[in-house]
Amino acid sequence: MNTQVSVNEKASMKKLTRDDLYSLEKYAELRPRMRAEVMAHKQHRQVAIGPNATLYFEDRLTMQYQVQEMLRIERIFEADGINDELAAYNPLIPDGSNWKATFMVEFPDVDERRESLKRLKGVEDRVWVRVAGFEPVRPHADEDLEREDEEKTSSVHFLRFELTPAMVRAVKQGAAVAMGIDHPAYTHVVDPLPAATRDSLARDLSN
Repeated sequence: MNTQVSVNEKASMKKLTRDDLYSLEKYAELRPRMRAEVMAHKQHRQVAIGPNATLYFEDRLTMQYQVQEMLRIERIFEADGINDELAAYNPLIPDGSNWKATFMVEFPDVDERRESLKRLKGVEDRVWVRVAGFEPVRPHADEDLEREDEEKTSSVHFLRFELTPAMVRAVKQGAAVAMGIDHPAYTHVVDPLPAATRDSLARDLSN
């Protein structure tokens, strides 16, 4: 791997600071272009696992966009407010040895969703990723706060998949990646991931 690639990878894993953000005025000017860029980027960072569950993998670009949008919506321009948003979203930027994802359980019908979330209690712990040649990896789920109660799970979870150094090396060298869910009420597998998605996720990892 050449030095330039390594530098770019390290930059993509750095946490955001106030210096990385645009002012509200500047962001208003740049927003259409940035939105188009982020939407194109996100196309290769989402994995639908069956018809009702999707992993949306986050990185520095998606988190910068999220912070900028929150600042815009809430009209936040003071340092304390900006720092609060950074503290909320920086933990979702990968650290070089992991993948971080927003996990969505999606049912368009409200009544169906309510009943399904009861049946799917614990589903966030039954998601897995697998690098070819290795055992599946389960996520660390909802490390910021509990999103499941005694009756049902939530429709939104935040997951961290921690990979071993050997897994990281394998992905960087082109190993296939699979993902799935093996909950009793919901079992689906994507094997292998599309090449564009695998390659995008490989850039979250650092040797």
